[in-house]
Amino acid sequence: MSDFTSDELEHADDDDDAGAGDSGDRGTISRNVLTYVAKAIVDEPESVVIHAEDDRRGVTLRLHVAPDDMGKVIGRRGRVAQAIRTVVRAAGARERIEASVDIVD
Repeated sequence: MSDFTSDELEHADDDDDAGAGDSGDRGTISRNVLTYVAKAIVDEPESVVIHAEDDRRGVTLRLHVAPDDMGKVIGRRGRVAQAIRTVVRAAGARERIEASVDIVD
């Protein structure tokens, strides 16, 4: 697993499955961080799909994964999901937006 520098996160190419174009340039770093973390956790990284929705507070990222990977993304007592939300929220703060993550089945 390689580390991303802040320049790589800001200028990473948006994949089609990352919800590119859903919210313009707003939330790009947050979306890239979520994509990277989710694909690193799951067994089927090609099934990771992220849709971004803008609202007046910031951006909401909806994470879709394979049904067999839901447990890995949520974790025991929701600890992995909470950690993902914390990291993505911190990435959003770097962009000066409020970023939130919804995990959808």
